[in-house]
Amino acid sequence: MTIADRWLLPDGVDEVLPERAQVVEHLRRQLLDIYNCWGYDLVIPPMVEFTDSLLSGSGSDLDLMTFRITDQLSGRMMGIRADITPQTARMDAHSLRREGPSRLCYAGTVLHTRPRGPLESRTPISIGVELFGEATVAADIEVIELLLESISSAGVENVHLDLGHVDIFRGLLADAGLSADSEAQLFDLVQRKAARELAQWIESNISDPQLAGWLNVLPSLAGSVEVLAAAREKLAGAPAAVLAAVAQLEEIVAAIAERNVTVYLDLGELPGYHYHTGVVFAAYVQGYGKALGNGGRYDHVGEAFGRPRPATGFACNLKSLVSQSATKQIAKLGIFVAHSSDPAVATEIAALRSQGERVVQGFAGQLVDYSELNCDRALVEQNGSWIIQKLS
Repeated sequence: MTIADRWLLPDGVDEVLPERAQVVEHLRRQLLDIYNCWGYDLVIPPMVEFTDSLLSGSGSDLDLMTFRITDQLSGRMMGIRADITPQTARMDAHSLRREGPSRLCYAGTVLHTRPRGPLESRTPISIGVELFGEATVAADIEVIELLLESISSAGVENVHLDLGHVDIFRGLLADAGLSADSEAQLFDLVQRKAARELAQWIESNISDPQLAGWLNVLPSLAGSVEVLAAAREKLAGAPAAVLAAVAQLEEIVAAIAERNVTVYLDLGELPGYHYHTGVVFAAYVQGYGKALGNGGRYDHVGEAFGRPRPATGFACNLKSLVSQSATKQIAKLGIFVAHSSDPAVATEIAALRSQGERVVQGFAGQLVDYSELNCDRALVEQNGSWIIQKLS
């Protein structure tokens, strides 16, 4: 690598420069304060862990997204976290071992081996919450409301919330007796909404006409909240788990009805199907192709640590929230103080900083550029007193 190339960063690895960094950090603090007000305790998991725990119960997708390194002390394989959720599950199961519901929140950078999508960062700053120990839909409603509160607090408007439930597809197939390969084929067709191919596959592989009918209509159950009434009608007689999932979605939609959000339901869309165990959700804004935040229920994640607990939560990328915010924070401009050995100057500077002012002290012989220093005022002596003067 030549000297001219040493400033280059790896593809998908980005830096956050001062002006934007201040906005990101301001939002991080603001959101963590909100989570604290909702009863969520902050945790700071390590950047690396042994892969035995870091990837336990997280599925193959996270496995492929995780960088691996060898621990020089133990010789064991470690992973650089690509997701913080498994770490909080370990903390809940092993480090905290609370008996009742446990609410945890976090904020930190994660690292991905490859971007999740075109132009996406491989180093997102993940912020989110996890709620352990509560199996009812009330827990799902709480985290969805907190996701919407987070996005609203970031100044993002016109939010679309996508809702789904993996128990609908899973419940329909519970007694179908399909092999793993056949289930994977069916899953792919439902996700692609390939109606003709799906109908042909069902005709060849599903002998139960009632189940065949339910599976054929599943891709069409997508749209506004009226989809739930259609689901009640078209999935009449379906297994109890399927109808319970539809009822949970109805309860969630009713709970967030007063929020300024457009709800879109897709009962055949199954993100994280092999990982999630209930409701799944994601928040979008028009014109931005990536989810601002997503999450769902994942009740089996604690099994690997010997303590399975109901769990639900969400995560957002702080950089994405800032990029879509309608209210950009203006950097707080500071006060410049020229170099001086006068003890009175040091006293004045300390007093200003104690009041929360940004004070930049110059060096001897420094060529001052106030715009580079982000200063719009200066501390100057006038008639034996120190005053703050506006810079022109």
